[in-house]
Amino acid sequence: MKMNKVWELIGRFKRLSLQKGWKTSESEDWIETNDEYTNFVSAGTVAPASFEAAVKNRKCIVHEGLVYTVVESTHQAWLFSEHPSEAIFRTVLDNRDNSKRIAIFDLSPWLEGQNSCLELNNTDSPVFREFEVFLQTELKLAIKPVQIFSEPKINVSGSVLPQIA
Repeated sequence: MKMNKVWELIGRFKRLSLQKGWKTSESEDWIETNDEYTNFVSAGTVAPASFEAAVKNRKCIVHEGLVYTVVESTHQAWLFSEHPSEAIFRTVLDNRDNSKRIAIFDLSPWLEGQNSCLELNNTDSPVFREFEVFLQTELKLAIKPVQIFSEPKINVSGSVLPQIA
């Protein structure tokens, strides 16, 4: 039921995108602007390792007529129907490239009857900015930034640490 609401939401946004002159597809969840592809991924629960693998794979399938083309998406929006783990957010926050390309919209508060959603969006994507406006105007949602309270993880691979005797 929750995923149906998310798919309906994406469909409504794609119809709005067509009115803006952006290109999209009925069967795939991408939007093309200025020869760049933005991909929307709807998910319930995703294991952090699976999320990381999906984020690394920037491929997006574009179906036009009888032809399928694989393109590289410039940006990805993940629309979660269940609150994602902190590790999901860390995958984006702790990697500069991911932070520039990936946005996370936690729609679980909205799906549970609240008038809000949580977001992590450090991209420059005009599609994501328009999606935020859509959420605010069409659904009357308050968009709240995700709060991560734990300390950032330090990557020490390849470093030499002093040995304590």
